[in-house]
Amino acid sequence: MKTTRRLTQLAFLALTLVGVFAVKGHAERWCPFGGVEALYTYVYEGDLTCSLGVSNFYILGGVLLMTLLLRRAFCGYMCPIGTISEWLHAGARRLGLRPVRSPLWLDRLLSLLKYPVLGIIVYFTWRIGELVFRAYDPCYVLISRHGTDIEVWAYVISGAVVVASLVIMVPFCRWLCPLAAVLNPFSRFGLTRVRRDEGACNTCRVCSRACPMAIPVHEVTEVTAARCTSCLDCVAVCPKEREGALRWGPPRALGGRWPQAALLGVLLACVGGAVAATYLIPLPSFVRTFGEEPAQTASVLLRVEGVNCRHGTEQFVAYVRRDDEYQVRGYLRIEAWPEPSRPAVVRFVFDPAATNELRIKQAITEPYYDMASDTWTFSAYRITGCDPLAATD
Repeated sequence: MKTTRRLTQLAFLALTLVGVFAVKGHAERWCPFGGVEALYTYVYEGDLTCSLGVSNFYILGGVLLMTLLLRRAFCGYMCPIGTISEWLHAGARRLGLRPVRSPLWLDRLLSLLKYPVLGIIVYFTWRIGELVFRAYDPCYVLISRHGTDIEVWAYVISGAVVVASLVIMVPFCRWLCPLAAVLNPFSRFGLTRVRRDEGACNTCRVCSRACPMAIPVHEVTEVTAARCTSCLDCVAVCPKEREGALRWGPPRALGGRWPQAALLGVLLACVGGAVAATYLIPLPSFVRTFGEEPAQTASVLLRVEGVNCRHGTEQFVAYVRRDDEYQVRGYLRIEAWPEPSRPAVVRFVFDPAATNELRIKQAITEPYYDMASDTWTFSAYRITGCDPLAATD
């Protein structure tokens, strides 16, 4: 069981590193916690914080579903910070470094810290509209390419997590991780769980010593602790596992006992479904609506250069909503998929009785004349495949 989990951890860690450093992918858009940070601005303002995308919502949904089925398996099998922290601790033990186990009461007290951490991050992110946690995020050290957007505090905290992990099992995951605070209420009602048969168990405590989350497995008949990651280390080391002292799975009505392969299958299905949904149901990451929607509307889909992020899209919308001779009249809805390094996809939904596709293209590409100051402002935007001179003929 442990070997299978280690290989799964290695696969996801390698996928993350290859995606960031070899493919030059935008890993923040696949972080489930990004969905938490972006939720407020998307629901109430119609756009996303810079560096995030609707993919964050899909992967968050996949992880929440995974948690309802497998408890916090994301933490035990997929999270890169959890993987590195766990490996560091295992390596330190092999080198003879004595681990520190905090008393159960202290562990439970420290585990409450993740909730104020979550509250502070969410409050200031929604209030300011920026990813304030990035400056302190040990995960961002791993998924960034160490440019000017990373703060020194992220390295300081990452170093502290590394040092602490040598003597304490996954300290950040247990006590401080804001995503763990989000997952815990869902994990509490997780379908699968470890169950202990008191008749077969000899209360040797080996299972409790093996638990990376410091759960006293030998004292309970069912592991209902929200922090359980379904790592199955307790089951793997149980000397009476064959006699049924410990088993993992859903309620008895659904089989009672599942193999680890079932866990991996559900995990991959949740992640794969989230990735597929991102491409099959491409929700816009920026939406603005002006005026009352008429009975009939028309739409045009364009690729526009110069629309790179949330703030850039706001500037683009302000330019298109001009008040000169190229003003777009009537109802207008602008949906955008801004990209940092390529033309953005922008959909315009409009009232065909008040304007048309040509007028919209002109509003994007034509210079703006400010009558008050008698000045011209040239457009910073270009429509891929559209000749602005031909559009005015």
